[in-house]
Amino acid sequence: MSDPKAKVVILGAGHAGGSMAAFLRQFGHEGPIVLIGDEPIPPYQRPPLSKAWLKGEADAASLALKDRAWYADNGCDLRLGVTATAVNRGDRTVTLSTGETLSYDILVFATGARARKLPVPGADLNGVLELRTAADAEQLKAALGPDRRLAIVGGGYVGLEAAASARALGAHAMVLERESRILARVACPQLSDFFTAYHQARGVRFELGVEIAGFEGEDGQVRRVRLADGRAVDCDAVLVGIGAIPNDDLARASGLECVNGIVVDLDARTADPAVFSIGDVTHRPLPLYDRMVRLESVPNALEQAKVAAGVIAGRPPLTPEVPWFWSDQFDLKLQIAGMPFDADAILVRGDPATAKFAIFHLKGDQIQAVEAVNSPPEFMMGKQLIGNRKPVSRERLADTTVSMKEVAA
Repeated sequence: MSDPKAKVVILGAGHAGGSMAAFLRQFGHEGPIVLIGDEPIPPYQRPPLSKAWLKGEADAASLALKDRAWYADNGCDLRLGVTATAVNRGDRTVTLSTGETLSYDILVFATGARARKLPVPGADLNGVLELRTAADAEQLKAALGPDRRLAIVGGGYVGLEAAASARALGAHAMVLERESRILARVACPQLSDFFTAYHQARGVRFELGVEIAGFEGEDGQVRRVRLADGRAVDCDAVLVGIGAIPNDDLARASGLECVNGIVVDLDARTADPAVFSIGDVTHRPLPLYDRMVRLESVPNALEQAKVAAGVIAGRPPLTPEVPWFWSDQFDLKLQIAGMPFDADAILVRGDPATAKFAIFHLKGDQIQAVEAVNSPPEFMMGKQLIGNRKPVSRERLADTTVSMKEVAA
C-alpha cells in the first residue's frame, strides 16, 4: 500500500519524527507532511544533551537535524509548541491542543518517552531535575559549576554521562543507586565494575543499594537527599534518572494495542493499516531474538523512521538491523551491539585495566551481544557476526593476537 499523495501527520518532533519527515521526502513522497512537536525548537539530537550541551560545546542550532528553513522548503508543515489531545481513527482525524482538527491519510506516532518520576516528598522542589529535553539540559547546565554538588538518583547511562560532565565542569557528583551495582538493568556485572572503578578514580562517589526517602530543601530549593536509612546527602541539585515511560496514552485512548509501548510489526505499522509508530514509544519485534521489546536508542528511532517512510513511499522492505547503542563517559566510548538474550557464557577480549576491551555474550558458538569499550573493531565485527549468525571459535575470539577479521573469517 503506497499513495504518493497521501497526507502524513506525524505526532512527535523528536529524533524519530524529524527523521521520518526527512526520509519521506528523500524517498520521493509528494503528499503533505504535518509534523507536530511539543517543544519550541525543531527536531534535534538528544544524546549530546548529557555531554556536549552540559559542557557548553553544543546548542539547539548545532544539534538540529535540519535547519528551520528545510521544513518550509520541503513542504513540511512544522507545528512547534503543540500537542495532540485526541485521535479519531474512524474519521482519521487528530485534535490539537490549539483546538484545531487535522485530517490524515496516514498517522505516525513518534511521541517518545517521558522521564519516570520518583514519588517521594520534596520531588517538586526547585533543583530536582530530569534530563529528556534541551530545556531540561539547560536547567541542569545552570546548576553545574566548580564545587557545586550534584546528586544523581539512578546509575544508568544518562546518570553516568551526567556525572562525567559534572566532574569535567568541576562539580561534585554522587550517584545514588537502588541496586547493588550500577547499570544493573542494561549491562553485565563485569562492565558495571569497570565503570564504577573508572568513575571513582575521577572523583565520582557512589552509594549503592540505597532507597530514596525524599528530598529536603530550604526556601523552595533542594538542599539534601534523605535516604531510607536516615542518612542525608547534601546537594545543590538533584538529577533523577530512573528510566522512562512510553508516551502511549493517546494511542491507548484511540484503541490501539499497547504493551509497554505501541505494538507494531516489522514495518513499524500498528494493527490499523493507516497508523504507524516509531522510536522510543514502540513495542517492536526483534526477529534475531524471537522477541518483542521496546528500545530506547537513536539507531532504533532512525531504523524505524526509515522503514516506515519506505513502506509509505512504496520502497522494497529493509532487512531488520542489529540493535545497537552507545555511551560516552570521560574518555571512554562504550558501543553495544545486540541483546544478551539466552546467552550461556560471557567472554572478555582484552584487558579492562587498559580501558580497551570487549565483553562478548555467547549462546553456544554464536554471539548474542557485545559491549565494547574503546574497541571499534570488536564492536563492528561483533555487530556483523550477530547479524549473520555465523559461528565463532571462543578460543580465537578470546585471543587478541587474532584480529576480529580473522575471527569472522
